[in-house]
Amino acid sequence: MNFTDLGLKKPILLTLAKQGYETPTPIQVQAIPPILAGRDVVGLAQTGTGKTAAFTLPLLHRLTGQDLSGGYRAVRVLILSPTRELAQQIEAAVRTYGGSMGLRTTCVVGGVPIKRQIAAMKTGVDILVATPGRLEDLVSQRVVKLDRVETVVLDEADQMLDIGFMPAIRRILKLTPKKRQTLLFSATMPKEIKALSNDHLTNPIEVAVAQIAATADKIEQSVMHMQAGDKPSAIAKLVKSHPGKRVIVFTRTKRGADKVARKLNSENLGADAIHGNKSQGQRQRALAAFKSGSNPVLIATDIAARGIDVPGVELVVNYDLPHVPESYVHRIGRTARAGASGLAVSFCALDDVKLLRDIEKLIKKQIPALAVDGTIVPERLMPPTPRGTSRQRPQGQAPGRRRRYTNKKNKASA
Repeated sequence: MNFTDLGLKKPILLTLAKQGYETPTPIQVQAIPPILAGRDVVGLAQTGTGKTAAFTLPLLHRLTGQDLSGGYRAVRVLILSPTRELAQQIEAAVRTYGGSMGLRTTCVVGGVPIKRQIAAMKTGVDILVATPGRLEDLVSQRVVKLDRVETVVLDEADQMLDIGFMPAIRRILKLTPKKRQTLLFSATMPKEIKALSNDHLTNPIEVAVAQIAATADKIEQSVMHMQAGDKPSAIAKLVKSHPGKRVIVFTRTKRGADKVARKLNSENLGADAIHGNKSQGQRQRALAAFKSGSNPVLIATDIAARGIDVPGVELVVNYDLPHVPESYVHRIGRTARAGASGLAVSFCALDDVKLLRDIEKLIKKQIPALAVDGTIVPERLMPPTPRGTSRQRPQGQAPGRRRRYTNKKNKASA
């Protein structure tokens, strides 16, 4: 199927052709027709599947050709995102696909001066991309009105849940008309997101692609077992073994990200940390240095990493294993994009073995263990599995014999 088969208007097709896009992704094929028809949609799709275009293109189609004359423009499309970077990425996509259509688009996020955003909203906009916190600030100052919104998009809904944005989302939705189109996209569907869908969407069509448990075939995965105190020297050695390569390192905490950045910079390895405590200017400079290659290593927390779409990432390192197994799939999905191959290495301390087993259970494969020198570690030398968990037996291996223990007292009474 080509984009011409989806019923999009000519200006959009011409823009896609200029950008070199011909074939829609699976999520675009499934989501665009019902969105064009005005239906509510729940989309289950991971980052990197083309979901931004899946909701942007049909919404631009519906706005194209309408009367755009006059001064003030009421917000007609509201797109909510959990992070600043993802919001800015969405706005860039809207401008790319709809740049020749005369539409006004603005992005409002925290971490930047609010006065500029107030000035941008004075003449009104057609499409508003926002993070919930900053949007509520502008609503409270009566700078933004949502009473004429026709479509609301909730992107990365599971991440908005993790950050604690769900109460704000519900308050914002109450400010929009009851008769509206609502599109919800999420990588996972926890019960809270399902409840949000049931409460605020009307007879939605559900579309899903690429199960969250699926990892890209071209990602070579491995795990290094070590003491927690050995991680700083291990990350430096690993980065040194991939000179000139773009590397993303994931840590569990903001403080941990800064600590790793200091360690790598002390060895002249060119690293920046990106997390919620950084200003918007610092985050943008870090991303620019990473994209240009002047600082080839980016250390990030899971939340801050949403919206980072940098091609050519050869290595992803899980300095800390995530507590949520699905986050592992998101993390390593930063490499091996657009048909390329990539590497994913995870550090596992003894206390993290259960987290590793949960990940292996999710992805339905055992991750090969490597020594710090890159050699494969035999399974008999791997750390023991904590009580209450089980190690996945390699395919084709016969189960070992179990010794049977009998309670003599119970046996005698029987």
